[in-house]
Amino acid sequence: MILISKYIIAKGYLGMALFPFIFLRSKKLIKYKILINHEKIHLRQQLELLVLPFYIIYMIEFCIKLFRHGDWKRAYALISFEKEAYANESNLKFLQKRPFWNFMRYF
Repeated sequence: MILISKYIIAKGYLGMALFPFIFLRSKKLIKYKILINHEKIHLRQQLELLVLPFYIIYMIEFCIKLFRHGDWKRAYALISFEKEAYANESNLKFLQKRPFWNFMRYF
């Protein structure tokens, strides 16, 4: 289910997946299939990790990379979950063939 809320989405970002929802900054973003696919990849990752562990691992990985690189955007881009989503967001059929726990390839 897609919900619209400019207040939930951090400044500089367009969308966010919080299982089982996809939040978008504005209604016009619904038509951007690549963005929606990116967020659906995150929903799959969350489901595979039974939701809560996904957020814990995501934050730990972000903090480690932020400490290591000292740059917020770089740390975000290097999170394994984000690397998988960005690498495959243009492939709209990716989720149909995606192997279980595929994000592990991006650690």
